[in-house]
Amino acid sequence: MRKSHPVRRAVLAGAATVSGIVLLLSLKPASDPGSASAAGGAAPPVAAQSPQGGRGAGAGTVTGDAASTQYGPVQVRLTVSDGKITKAEAVQAPKGGRSDQVTADAVPKLNRAAIAAGNADIDAVSGATYTSAGYMKSLQSALDKAAASGSAEQGSGEAREGSGEAGEGSGGDARGTQVLTGDAAQTQYGPVQVRVTVTDGKITAAETLQAPKGGRSDQVTADAVPKLEQAAIAAGNADIDAVSGATYTSAGYQQSLQSALDRAGG
Repeated sequence: MRKSHPVRRAVLAGAATVSGIVLLLSLKPASDPGSASAAGGAAPPVAAQSPQGGRGAGAGTVTGDAASTQYGPVQVRLTVSDGKITKAEAVQAPKGGRSDQVTADAVPKLNRAAIAAGNADIDAVSGATYTSAGYMKSLQSALDKAAASGSAEQGSGEAREGSGEAGEGSGGDARGTQVLTGDAAQTQYGPVQVRVTVTDGKITAAETLQAPKGGRSDQVTADAVPKLEQAAIAAGNADIDAVSGATYTSAGYQQSLQSALDRAGG
């Protein structure tokens, strides 16, 4: 047999080695998507998720303070949704004589203007200067209350609940303290409007913002209102007895008190 030359054997062995390496490389599986990240490379981009929306700017009904005018009180109630006025109405406006016509003409225009503007910077209605001024004043009061309520709900709702629990001294009712103003109730002798302070579901204070006045009404109001306030706190609800000699004032008080309690969920 012919003996192979040593150089030729070395060349053949080297060629075989190279062929084996090429074959192994061709059989290596493709890298999986996670390998780039594991090797320190850039990971594939991940689509950003939109943050979940938190609580909006608030929604609900808020009643402004009654504004006194030369022809009678004006009081505005707003429905606010996501910080925008969606409805405006006058729960009180001058009435009697020519005031009826002025109110009927001016109030709808003022309501529409409030919704369109979204604030109290609206034009007075021609021929209804006093009513317009009272409307804007009560409207601003309602907006202030809505803003304060929205801020409290968004920024310190948990803190408010926590303080309610601390005040209670236990893990029970955590509603805290609320100051609630009832709707003004019209009576034969003038409007009656009540504001109550409710703490953990109980009336802790009651005050009368409006009551009949002038002539004999001054004496009746001075005598009846303190008794009605005491009765409201003692009863904890609007089921209180009328004060003798102040039937109309008592009825108006109970009506306004009930509307205030309704706002507290009571």
